[in-house]
Amino acid sequence: MKILFTFKIKTSFKEQLIEKYPNVEFLHTTNIDEASLEDIEVIVTDGGDLKSEHVERAPKLKWVMVAAVGVDTLPSEALQARDVLVTNSHGVHKMPLAESVLAHLLSLERGLPDIYKRETEKKWALDSLPGEMNHSTALIVGTGAIGGEIGRLLQAFHVHTIGCNRTGHSSPYMNETISLDEIMEKLPHVDYVISILPSTPQTRWIYQPEHFRAMKETAVFMNVGRGDAVKEQYVLDALKQNEIRHAVLDVFETEPLPKESPFWELPNCTVSPHMSSLSDQYIKRSLDIMDTNLEKWVVGDQDLINQVDLSRGY
Repeated sequence: MKILFTFKIKTSFKEQLIEKYPNVEFLHTTNIDEASLEDIEVIVTDGGDLKSEHVERAPKLKWVMVAAVGVDTLPSEALQARDVLVTNSHGVHKMPLAESVLAHLLSLERGLPDIYKRETEKKWALDSLPGEMNHSTALIVGTGAIGGEIGRLLQAFHVHTIGCNRTGHSSPYMNETISLDEIMEKLPHVDYVISILPSTPQTRWIYQPEHFRAMKETAVFMNVGRGDAVKEQYVLDALKQNEIRHAVLDVFETEPLPKESPFWELPNCTVSPHMSSLSDQYIKRSLDIMDTNLEKWVVGDQDLINQVDLSRGY
């Protein structure tokens, strides 16, 4: 059996795999276009390089392991037509992403940006009193592993958590849960709107101008999911018209964000370069999931964890 990695991994992990699976041939490339795919049964990819033509060139392909969570860049139709099993690294982002969300909210409420600014100015006096997260309300749109971890951390700060998912089913670390259809009813009552939605046909451009008009003027909107959940112009309009207090944006329609984008200059916007989920532990966690599944695969067990339903997009 041949397994192809299309991104770099540490030599130590390569050696571990060879020692643990002596009957498996592990191949490595950083350019899938130049790789021979005829005998490849498994491709391990970050998701961005695999195209339909690669699937066609790999007649023995049975499993694609994505070392990321999002699968929206995969050639879904080609993989489904061939009935190729797809797994992802669901869960690897939850710790760093939840910590990023908490860090941004604490920073905004406790006035850290102003502290850093005053330090450069050698200014002692406060311009305004800082706030608290204590006894606020957060609407967490997307209640999977990441949403649950965000909810858990926020509850430690006595934040009332409202989870929002497709059906309104109950979720861990949410004080209450609503469906996506009920979101407009809650927006006027929450302090933080935290969007961690994946990119699917159901969630693409889900936020409309009326959603921002319904929010409190003191609300913080945070998008750490996918850039195509909302048109950038809608967020810009809401910020310029002070319909919301602040936006924290980790994802955008166009990435990297162009230097001429007005987001860079807006005082009530925090631009984060799609880094909220990044961590020095990321690759290790992804490869641990891959190893768990590979143990099953080599003995013929295809009941793998983190299987993706490509028709749903997650």
